[in-house]
Amino acid sequence: MAGLLTTSSIMMCPHGGMVQAITTNTKVKTTDGYILRSSDTFTIVGCTFTPTIPNPCVQVQWVQPALKSQVMSDFTLTEESVGLCVAGDLAVQGSVLINYTQSQVSGL
Repeated sequence: MAGLLTTSSIMMCPHGGMVQAITTNTKVKTTDGYILRSSDTFTIVGCTFTPTIPNPCVQVQWVQPALKSQVMSDFTLTEESVGLCVAGDLAVQGSVLINYTQSQVSGL
């Protein structure tokens, strides 16, 4: 089972931008923070992707959340979830990199 992502999880875009999660989950949390869900808002700051013109990653769109665990009627996110980093024009720039997650609680 994979560790659940929380508000304390560290995530980045492939170009070094940091993912900031804003959750509306106010009911379920671990010792590290509230559990993140696929419907939460994930913005990216500090992306340096500039191939010819600046086109930084600005948000994460989750395409594969946890398959069985839910919080407040929405699927949770784990370290095995797949999120795509997208630019302002919705061009996919790569997959989100999950660098840290809590390990005390896991989900399917």
